[in-house]
Amino acid sequence: MSKLTLGVLASGSGSNFQSIIDKTESGYLDADIAVLISDNPKAFALERARNHNIESLVLRPKDFDNKSSYYAHIADELKKRGVSLVILAGFMRVVKKELIQEFPNKIMNIHPALLPSFPGLHGQKQAADYGVKIAGCTVHFVDEGVDTGPIIIQAAVPAYHDDTEETLGERILKEEHKIFPYAIKLFSEGKLSVEGQKVVMLGNKNNIVLHNPAQ
Repeated sequence: MSKLTLGVLASGSGSNFQSIIDKTESGYLDADIAVLISDNPKAFALERARNHNIESLVLRPKDFDNKSSYYAHIADELKKRGVSLVILAGFMRVVKKELIQEFPNKIMNIHPALLPSFPGLHGQKQAADYGVKIAGCTVHFVDEGVDTGPIIIQAAVPAYHDDTEETLGERILKEEHKIFPYAIKLFSEGKLSVEGQKVVMLGNKNNIVLHNPAQ
């Protein structure tokens, strides 16, 4: 199988982007990152790209006539670079059909909650406020809904009664950095099959990584 070509979209610090960079440079991922696209010219993810000689583009929605033309342009930029999998690494916008239709079941997002619970913004805060006993994160394929696409893999962490968005978020983020590269690796090895709303992990039925709350 040929090496996977990734295109990454990010809006902020890009810590998940960094974890993917690290895994490509170590050889864990047989992949190249062709481009980083950001909607935020001040995103630290752009600095991460520069530090690793990865091409970056700043594309702001306000510079386009509408969202349709914005996402169509992003799709064009990704296709020009031969991208085969699109990674949303903290891209703080709802992706529209003009991009999704060009990359069906080839756009991955990570969400800081155990979907389908707590979709949308501030999943960690929603979980902490609700008083859940187990929280976590989810890697899923992107569809036209908000965090409604087929779930690929999840990691669970304990949640405590005195957790805040920040303390729970830190615990979840450590797991994000593990399972996002793992999901990409599974895709690159042809081990993911989408069957309706479900993702089947070929050769491995253990689609959830559980952690002992006592650890």
